[in-house]
Amino acid sequence: MTVLRSALDVNGAEYAANRRIALDRLAALEAEHATAVGGGGPRYVERHRGRGKLLVRERIELLLDPDSPFLELSPLAGWGSEYPVGAGLVTGIGVIEGVECMITGNDPTVRGGATNPWTLRKALRADEIALANRLPLVNLVESGGADLPSQKEIFIPGGALFRDLTRLSAAGIPTVAVVFGNSTAGGAYVPGMSDHVVMVRGRSKVFLGGPPLVKMATGEESDDESLGGAEMHARTSGLADYFAVDEPDALRQARRVVARLCWRKAGPPVSPAPVRPPRYDEDELLGIVPEDLKAPFDPREVIARVVDGSDFDEFKPLYGPSLVTGWARVHGHPVGVLANAQGVLFSPESQKAAQFIQLANQRDIPLVFLHNTTGYMVGRQYEQGGIIKHGAMMINAVANSRVPHLSVLLGASYGAGHYGMCGRAFEPRFLFAWPSAKAAVMGPQQLAGVLSLVARQSAAARGKPYDEDADAAVRAAVEQQIEAESLPLFLSGRLYDDGVIDPRDTRTVLGLCLSAVHGAEVRGVRGGFGVFRM
Repeated sequence: MTVLRSALDVNGAEYAANRRIALDRLAALEAEHATAVGGGGPRYVERHRGRGKLLVRERIELLLDPDSPFLELSPLAGWGSEYPVGAGLVTGIGVIEGVECMITGNDPTVRGGATNPWTLRKALRADEIALANRLPLVNLVESGGADLPSQKEIFIPGGALFRDLTRLSAAGIPTVAVVFGNSTAGGAYVPGMSDHVVMVRGRSKVFLGGPPLVKMATGEESDDESLGGAEMHARTSGLADYFAVDEPDALRQARRVVARLCWRKAGPPVSPAPVRPPRYDEDELLGIVPEDLKAPFDPREVIARVVDGSDFDEFKPLYGPSLVTGWARVHGHPVGVLANAQGVLFSPESQKAAQFIQLANQRDIPLVFLHNTTGYMVGRQYEQGGIIKHGAMMINAVANSRVPHLSVLLGASYGAGHYGMCGRAFEPRFLFAWPSAKAAVMGPQQLAGVLSLVARQSAAARGKPYDEDADAAVRAAVEQQIEAESLPLFLSGRLYDDGVIDPRDTRTVLGLCLSAVHGAEVRGVRGGFGVFRM
C-alpha cells in the first residue's frame, strides 16, 4: 500500500496556534448556524407551536430514517443581506426508507415561510442538485408565497421552480409534496406539479386565490376549507393523493410513498471491500491551515486524514510539484484528487492537471479538488513559457470533464486558479469551504496595490502630483472591502458554496456527496475536450 506518512507536528507551537484560530472561527460559524436554526425567533416559534405544529427541522427528523445523517445545504443563505440567515428554507440530502432524497422545507416561523430572493436561489440550487444526481425531491410545504416587497426579484425568475418540478418528473425523478399549511397563489402549483401529494386535514390550504381574492374577483363567498382544504382536494378536486389526519401521519405517509418508489441508483455500486478509516486523527485537520494563507502547507496532510486508510497513489509526484494529484478512495468510492501544494500554478502543474482529468474521465472516476491557490503564475518568463495556453488547457479540461466534481476550499482560491480548480462557475456537483478559506479575484493587498499603481501612473501621465495620504486611505479601504468579501460567511451567504463545514467533517461530507452523485450515471467524456493549445 502507498500509505501517506504524516510529518505534522501536533505538539508544535505553529500547530497549536492554527488550531486555536480554527476553533475561534468554528465558534463564530456555530453562532450563525444557531441563528438560522432559531428561525423567526422565540416569539414566532412559540406561536407556531401554539398552533400544534411541528418546526421544520422536527418535520425533517420524523421524515428521515432513524439515526441516519442529514447533509444540510446552504444553511447560511442570505447572510449579510437584509433577509434572515437561512432564508426561511431548509434544504439538504437525507435518507428516507433507505433512499437518498433531496429534502426542502419552508420555515413558517420566518415571515410565514414567505419566499425572498435568497429563498428562491436556495430552492433552485436544491433542484439543480436533485436533477444532476437523480435524487427524489420531497418538498415540505408551508408558505405564504412571495415576500411581496421583494416581488420584483422573485416573480420572473421564480417560474424556474415550476419548470424544475416538471423537468424532474420528465426525467423520471420522483417529486413529492407534503403540504402542512398555506400553499397559495403560485405556490399552489408546487403540489399541482408534483408526482405525489400528501395533505393534512384542517391544515392544508391550496388554492390559486384565497377567499378575499375570490370575493374581489367574482363576488363569490367562500371559506378556506371549501376553496382549498385538504378534505376538499382529497374528495372533490383530486389534487390530494393522500389524506393525513395530522402532521406525523403526513410524514408517515410520505415515507411510504418513497418506500413504494422502488428506487435504484444508476451509478456503479460501491466497492465491496471493507472501508478503512484514515490512519491519522481527523481532529488534527484543525491545525494544518495557517492563519496567513501566504504561508504554504502540505495538502497531503489533509489527504491523509480524509481518504480511506490514508492510502494515496500519487500521480507524477516529481513533475509540477505545486499541484498534488493522485488516486484514492473515500468511504469506498474511488476518487481522483487534485490539491494545491505551494499555492501558485505553473505550466507543468496545468499540463499535469489536464492529463490527470482526462485519465479520470477515461476511468469514470469522480474528482475531488482541494483548493489553496493564488492563481496562475505571472511574469515575463512564465508568459513566454506559455502559462496562458497551459492554464487554458487545465480550465478546458475541467470545463469539459463529465465525471462528478467535488470541490473543497481549504485556504486561498484566487483568480483563474479558482476556475482551474473547479470553482462554482464550473458547476461542481458540490462545493464546500472550510472557515479558513478565502476566494476573490486576488488577495486584498495585491488588489489594492494594483489599483494604487494604476492611479500613480495616471497621475504621472497627467503631470500631477500624487496624494500619498489619499492613496494610503484608499488602499486601506480597498483591502478591508476585499478581505470582507472574500470570507467564507460572505460567500456562503450568496450561495457561492453549499456550506461552510468543520474541517473535521470533511471525510463525512465527501462520503455523503459521493454516495449522492452515484444516484446518477458516473461516466466521463471520452473525447470532446475542445482544442488543447500545445
